[in-house]
Amino acid sequence: MDATPIPDRYHGVWQRTLLETPEGRDTTTWVHWLQTGLWHGDLRVPVDADRTTSAGLAQQQGFGGTTAITRPDAAQPEVCTWQRTIDFQPPRSTPDAGHMVFDTPERVIETGIHGTYLEVWERLPGSVGQRIALAALDETGEPTAERLLVSGRYLMHLRPRAATWPADTAPDDTLAEVVQRHPQAADALLDFVIAFGVWSDNVWTIQRATLPTFEGHAIACTLQRVSHADALVKCHDLPHSWRVLEWHAPD
Repeated sequence: MDATPIPDRYHGVWQRTLLETPEGRDTTTWVHWLQTGLWHGDLRVPVDADRTTSAGLAQQQGFGGTTAITRPDAAQPEVCTWQRTIDFQPPRSTPDAGHMVFDTPERVIETGIHGTYLEVWERLPGSVGQRIALAALDETGEPTAERLLVSGRYLMHLRPRAATWPADTAPDDTLAEVVQRHPQAADALLDFVIAFGVWSDNVWTIQRATLPTFEGHAIACTLQRVSHADALVKCHDLPHSWRVLEWHAPD
Protein backbone atom coordinates (compact mmCIF):
# COMPACT_ATOMS: atom_id res chain seq x y z
CA MET A 1 0.00 0.00 0.00
CA ASP A 2 1.30 3.43 -0.92
CA ALA A 3 1.10 5.43 2.32
CA THR A 4 2.15 8.76 0.80
CA PRO A 5 -0.38 11.49 1.62
CA ILE A 6 -1.95 13.05 -1.43
CA PRO A 7 -1.76 16.78 -2.31
CA ASP A 8 -4.01 19.17 -0.42
CA ARG A 9 -5.89 20.10 -3.59
CA TYR A 10 -7.63 16.71 -3.51
CA HIS A 11 -8.89 16.96 0.07
CA GLY A 12 -12.61 17.36 0.68
CA VAL A 13 -15.88 15.94 -0.58
CA TRP A 14 -16.38 15.95 -4.32
CA GLN A 15 -19.76 15.75 -5.99
CA ARG A 16 -19.89 14.35 -9.52
CA THR A 17 -21.92 16.69 -11.69
CA LEU A 18 -21.38 15.02 -15.06
CA LEU A 19 -20.45 11.63 -16.51
CA GLU A 20 -19.94 11.26 -20.25
CA THR A 21 -19.37 7.85 -21.85
CA PRO A 22 -19.86 6.52 -25.39
CA GLU A 23 -23.30 5.38 -24.16
CA GLY A 24 -24.44 8.86 -23.13
CA ARG A 25 -24.50 11.49 -20.36
CA ASP A 26 -25.45 11.17 -16.71
CA THR A 27 -26.16 14.21 -14.55
CA THR A 28 -28.65 12.62 -12.14
CA THR A 29 -26.85 9.81 -10.28
CA TRP A 30 -26.01 10.89 -6.72
CA VAL A 31 -22.22 10.51 -6.48
CA HIS A 32 -19.99 11.75 -3.65
CA TRP A 33 -16.29 11.02 -3.13
CA LEU A 34 -14.85 11.87 0.30
CA GLN A 35 -11.09 12.27 0.39
CA THR A 36 -8.87 12.63 3.45
CA GLY A 37 -5.09 12.90 3.30
CA LEU A 38 -4.81 9.26 2.24
CA TRP A 39 -8.17 7.50 2.57
CA HIS A 40 -11.24 7.72 0.38
CA GLY A 41 -14.86 6.65 0.45
CA ASP A 42 -17.22 6.77 -2.52
CA LEU A 43 -20.98 6.27 -2.83
CA ARG A 44 -23.09 6.25 -6.02
CA VAL A 45 -26.88 5.97 -5.97
CA PRO A 46 -28.82 5.99 -9.27
CA VAL A 47 -31.81 8.30 -9.01
CA ASP A 48 -34.07 5.89 -10.89
CA ALA A 49 -33.13 2.70 -8.99
CA ASP A 50 -36.04 1.00 -7.22
CA ARG A 51 -34.34 0.51 -3.89
CA THR A 52 -37.27 -1.42 -2.47
CA THR A 53 -36.00 -4.45 -4.41
CA SER A 54 -32.77 -6.45 -4.36
CA ALA A 55 -32.27 -5.69 -8.05
CA GLY A 56 -32.55 -1.96 -7.42
CA LEU A 57 -30.22 -2.01 -4.41
CA ALA A 58 -27.66 -3.95 -6.46
CA GLN A 59 -27.44 -1.06 -8.95
CA GLN A 60 -25.72 1.09 -6.33
CA GLN A 61 -21.96 1.46 -6.24
CA GLY A 62 -19.53 2.34 -3.49
CA PHE A 63 -16.04 1.56 -2.29
CA GLY A 64 -13.25 2.65 0.02
CA GLY A 65 -9.51 2.44 0.39
CA THR A 66 -6.41 4.53 -0.13
CA THR A 67 -5.65 7.04 -2.88
CA ALA A 68 -2.41 7.55 -4.81
CA ILE A 69 -1.44 10.49 -7.04
CA THR A 70 1.33 9.83 -9.57
CA ARG A 71 2.64 11.28 -12.83
CA PRO A 72 4.21 8.42 -14.75
CA ASP A 73 4.30 10.44 -17.99
CA ALA A 74 5.33 14.09 -17.87
CA ALA A 75 3.45 14.70 -21.12
CA GLN A 76 0.16 13.56 -19.54
CA PRO A 77 -1.87 14.94 -16.62
CA GLU A 78 -1.29 13.39 -13.20
CA VAL A 79 -3.01 10.11 -12.41
CA CYS A 80 -5.32 9.49 -9.47
CA THR A 81 -5.66 5.83 -8.49
CA TRP A 82 -8.36 4.74 -6.06
CA GLN A 83 -6.92 1.60 -4.46
CA ARG A 84 -10.07 -0.19 -3.37
CA THR A 85 -9.78 -2.33 -0.25
CA ILE A 86 -13.56 -2.75 0.04
CA ASP A 87 -16.12 -2.60 -2.75
CA PHE A 88 -19.90 -2.88 -2.93
CA GLN A 89 -19.56 -4.30 -6.45
CA PRO A 90 -17.54 -7.39 -7.47
CA PRO A 91 -13.82 -7.03 -8.26
CA ARG A 92 -12.76 -5.18 -11.39
CA SER A 93 -10.31 -6.46 -13.99
CA THR A 94 -8.58 -3.05 -14.30
CA PRO A 95 -7.40 -0.45 -11.79
CA ASP A 96 -9.66 2.46 -10.94
CA ALA A 97 -7.51 5.30 -12.25
CA GLY A 98 -8.00 8.51 -14.21
CA HIS A 99 -6.10 11.52 -15.52
CA MET A 100 -6.95 14.57 -13.41
CA VAL A 101 -6.99 18.21 -14.52
CA PHE A 102 -8.09 21.01 -12.17
CA ASP A 103 -9.71 23.75 -14.22
CA THR A 104 -10.40 25.64 -10.96
CA PRO A 105 -9.34 24.85 -7.38
CA GLU A 106 -12.89 23.62 -6.73
CA ARG A 107 -13.44 21.63 -9.93
CA VAL A 108 -11.49 18.73 -11.41
CA ILE A 109 -11.99 16.87 -14.69
CA GLU A 110 -11.27 13.14 -14.72
CA THR A 111 -10.73 11.23 -17.96
CA GLY A 112 -10.44 7.48 -18.16
CA ILE A 113 -7.22 5.51 -18.55
CA HIS A 114 -8.69 1.98 -18.65
CA GLY A 115 -12.03 3.08 -20.10
CA THR A 116 -13.53 5.85 -22.20
CA TYR A 117 -15.25 8.38 -19.96
CA LEU A 118 -15.15 11.93 -18.64
CA GLU A 119 -16.28 12.93 -15.14
CA VAL A 120 -16.64 16.41 -13.68
CA TRP A 121 -16.15 16.71 -9.91
CA GLU A 122 -16.98 19.80 -7.84
CA ARG A 123 -15.89 20.22 -4.22
CA LEU A 124 -18.64 20.78 -1.67
CA PRO A 125 -18.37 23.93 0.45
CA GLY A 126 -17.35 23.22 4.02
CA SER A 127 -15.66 19.93 3.17
CA VAL A 128 -12.06 20.86 3.98
CA GLY A 129 -10.38 21.45 7.32
CA GLN A 130 -10.49 18.53 9.71
CA ARG A 131 -9.59 15.12 8.27
CA ILE A 132 -10.11 11.90 10.20
CA ALA A 133 -9.81 8.27 9.16
CA LEU A 134 -10.55 5.47 11.63
CA ALA A 135 -10.52 1.66 11.39
CA ALA A 136 -12.86 -0.32 13.63
CA LEU A 137 -11.23 -2.82 15.97
CA ASP A 138 -12.37 -6.42 16.35
CA GLU A 139 -12.76 -8.22 19.67
CA THR A 140 -9.02 -8.96 19.74
CA GLY A 141 -8.10 -5.31 19.22
CA GLU A 142 -7.01 -5.74 15.60
CA PRO A 143 -8.13 -3.28 12.88
CA THR A 144 -10.82 -4.44 10.48
CA ALA A 145 -11.84 -3.17 7.03
CA GLU A 146 -14.64 -1.03 8.54
CA ARG A 147 -13.90 2.69 8.19
CA LEU A 148 -15.14 6.02 9.51
CA LEU A 149 -14.02 9.02 7.46
CA VAL A 150 -14.45 12.73 8.16
CA SER A 151 -13.64 15.63 5.86
CA GLY A 152 -14.69 19.09 6.97
CA ARG A 153 -18.32 18.92 8.06
CA TYR A 154 -19.04 15.57 6.38
CA LEU A 155 -18.83 12.03 7.72
CA MET A 156 -18.93 8.69 5.91
CA HIS A 157 -19.19 5.22 7.45
CA LEU A 158 -18.17 2.15 5.43
CA ARG A 159 -18.80 -1.39 6.72
CA PRO A 160 -18.19 -4.20 4.20
CA ARG A 161 -20.27 -7.35 3.87
CA ALA A 162 -19.27 -10.43 5.82
CA ALA A 163 -20.26 -12.73 2.94
CA THR A 164 -17.71 -13.82 0.36
CA TRP A 165 -18.37 -13.76 -3.37
CA PRO A 166 -19.85 -16.93 -4.88
CA ALA A 167 -17.28 -19.15 -6.58
CA ASP A 168 -18.60 -18.37 -10.07
CA THR A 169 -18.11 -14.59 -9.68
CA ALA A 170 -15.89 -13.31 -12.50
CA PRO A 171 -14.00 -10.00 -12.77
CA ASP A 172 -16.30 -7.19 -13.97
CA ASP A 173 -19.47 -9.05 -13.06
CA THR A 174 -22.01 -6.64 -11.65
CA LEU A 175 -23.62 -7.19 -8.27
CA ALA A 176 -26.97 -7.32 -10.05
CA GLU A 177 -25.76 -10.24 -12.16
CA VAL A 178 -24.41 -12.09 -9.11
CA VAL A 179 -27.64 -11.55 -7.18
CA GLN A 180 -29.67 -12.75 -10.15
CA ARG A 181 -27.61 -15.97 -10.28
CA HIS A 182 -27.74 -16.46 -6.50
CA PRO A 183 -31.05 -15.03 -5.24
CA GLN A 184 -30.78 -17.03 -2.02
CA ALA A 185 -27.61 -15.06 -1.19
CA ALA A 186 -29.06 -11.63 -2.02
CA ASP A 187 -29.52 -10.45 1.58
CA ALA A 188 -25.96 -11.37 2.58
CA LEU A 189 -24.43 -9.86 -0.57
CA LEU A 190 -26.36 -6.60 -0.12
CA ASP A 191 -25.44 -6.32 3.57
CA PHE A 192 -22.82 -3.64 2.95
CA VAL A 193 -23.15 -0.24 4.61
CA ILE A 194 -21.94 3.03 3.15
CA ALA A 195 -23.63 6.02 4.74
CA PHE A 196 -22.83 9.69 4.11
CA GLY A 197 -24.05 12.91 5.62
CA VAL A 198 -23.39 16.16 7.43
CA TRP A 199 -21.72 15.94 10.85
CA SER A 200 -22.32 19.11 12.83
CA ASP A 201 -22.40 19.74 16.61
CA ASN A 202 -21.94 16.00 17.19
CA VAL A 203 -25.07 15.14 15.19
CA TRP A 204 -24.73 13.10 11.99
CA THR A 205 -27.58 13.62 9.52
CA ILE A 206 -27.45 10.84 6.94
CA GLN A 207 -28.20 12.03 3.41
CA ARG A 208 -27.57 8.89 1.37
CA ALA A 209 -26.82 5.27 2.24
CA THR A 210 -26.67 1.88 0.56
CA LEU A 211 -29.45 0.91 2.98
CA PRO A 212 -32.14 3.54 2.27
CA THR A 213 -33.81 3.08 5.66
CA PHE A 214 -30.84 4.97 7.15
CA GLU A 215 -31.49 8.09 5.09
CA GLY A 216 -32.86 11.18 6.80
CA HIS A 217 -31.92 10.02 10.30
CA ALA A 218 -30.17 12.48 12.62
CA ILE A 219 -27.93 10.53 15.02
CA ALA A 220 -25.90 11.68 18.01
CA CYS A 221 -22.30 10.91 17.07
CA THR A 222 -19.11 11.81 18.94
CA LEU A 223 -15.51 10.98 18.08
CA GLN A 224 -12.83 11.19 20.77
CA ARG A 225 -9.14 10.58 20.30
CA VAL A 226 -7.92 8.90 23.50
CA SER A 227 -4.29 8.26 22.49
CA HIS A 228 -1.97 8.59 19.52
CA ALA A 229 -3.28 5.28 18.16
CA ASP A 230 -6.82 4.94 19.47
CA ALA A 231 -10.20 6.65 19.37
CA LEU A 232 -13.64 6.07 20.87
CA VAL A 233 -16.83 6.53 18.89
CA LYS A 234 -20.27 6.95 20.41
CA CYS A 235 -22.72 6.62 17.55
CA HIS A 236 -25.80 4.44 17.14
CA ASP A 237 -24.90 0.85 16.10
CA LEU A 238 -21.26 1.70 15.35
CA PRO A 239 -18.37 -0.05 17.11
CA HIS A 240 -16.97 1.73 20.15
CA SER A 241 -13.22 1.19 19.69
CA TRP A 242 -11.29 2.38 16.63
CA ARG A 243 -7.69 2.68 15.45
CA VAL A 244 -6.55 6.12 14.30
CA LEU A 245 -5.31 6.00 10.71
CA GLU A 246 -5.34 9.77 10.27
CA TRP A 247 -6.36 12.65 12.54
CA HIS A 248 -5.91 16.21 11.38
CA ALA A 249 -7.93 18.72 13.38
CA PRO A 250 -6.74 22.29 12.72
CA ASP A 251 -7.19 24.87 15.45
